[in-house]
Amino acid sequence: MKQTVFLAVILATFAFIAPNSPLTKKERKAAIDLLKSTENDLLGEVKGLSEAQLKYKPSPDRWSVEECVIHIATTEEMLWQATDAGIRQPANPEKRSEIKMTDEQLVKGVEDRLQKRKTSDNLKPENSSFKSMNEALESLKNSRGKLTAYVKSTADDLRNHVLTMPFGSLDSYQMILFIAAHNARHTQQIREVKADAGFPKN
Repeated sequence: MKQTVFLAVILATFAFIAPNSPLTKKERKAAIDLLKSTENDLLGEVKGLSEAQLKYKPSPDRWSVEECVIHIATTEEMLWQATDAGIRQPANPEKRSEIKMTDEQLVKGVEDRLQKRKTSDNLKPENSSFKSMNEALESLKNSRGKLTAYVKSTADDLRNHVLTMPFGSLDSYQMILFIAAHNARHTQQIREVKADAGFPKN
């Protein structure tokens, strides 16, 4: 009897001191939902488009649907590589004070198409290793599947791994939100291309 009570006390003690998952259920669900919904929205917008529709450009200085998809996949690859590298480094919670945006502000700001931004040369579609939309989509679906699975199960302390990026300091969880929001931003751009008066009927 005494041994049973002792074991129960030990187990209770370990249960108390064991660290909780660094992500809350709400945070985990929010990221997963955003990753899935933005991917599905993109796939829905490009499904069934003809070659002429994929390559149509409203003007010489604007991207086609195909170029938007290539840019999304190229950028997602780069952002996750940077995020993963940051997670593998020692935690740096002292840098959390450098983060100036809430999760909501970040997602809203990235998705906002009224704020025009120029991408870096290495992320421009013409400089990508992907040479077609289908190639880019396959990469995107593969990487998004892995990323979603990672968010579902990770015990990594994403909030205390802070990355300093050209657009500001974000924690690793926010970087994942950025990936999904960037997808949404350019899905909106695809809708703009499709809404153009000169967009091919088929």
